[in-house]
Amino acid sequence: QVQLVESGGGLVHTGGSLRLSCAASGRTFSIYAMGWYRQAPGKEREFVAAITWSGDSTLYSDSVKGRFTISRDNAKNTVYLQMDSLKLEDTAVYYCNARLGITTLQTMVRAWGGTWGQGTQVTVSA
Repeated sequence: QVQLVESGGGLVHTGGSLRLSCAASGRTFSIYAMGWYRQAPGKEREFVAAITWSGDSTLYSDSVKGRFTISRDNAKNTVYLQMDSLKLEDTAVYYCNARLGITTLQTMVRAWGGTWGQGTQVTVSA
C-alpha cells in the first residue's frame, strides 16, 4: 500500500505557473500508474493528467493539454504536475492518485479507485 502527500499549491495570478509534487511512501511506488485530479467548489472531481509506471506515456484532459506537464521520478518516489499559463478555471483542490494494474491510461480518466492524497489548494486570481 502506498501513501501520498501533495504539496506545492498556492495562490497565483492568471498566466502564472506552479509545480505540484506528490510524494509517495513505500518501496513499490515505481509499479503504480499515477494521476492528478482536481475538484472545484460545487463540481465533481475531474481527471487532469496521468502517467504510466515507467513514465513513458502520459495522458491529459483537453482543458489542460499544452499547459500542464506530468512527470515522475521513481528514484525519489515523487510525481509532479507542472502547471503553466494558469487560468481562473484552474482553481481547485488538486489530488494525487496511485493505481495498480493499469494497462491503459484511459482507465485513469475515471476519478475513482486506487489511493488518494489529501489534496492541495490551487487558487488562480485575476
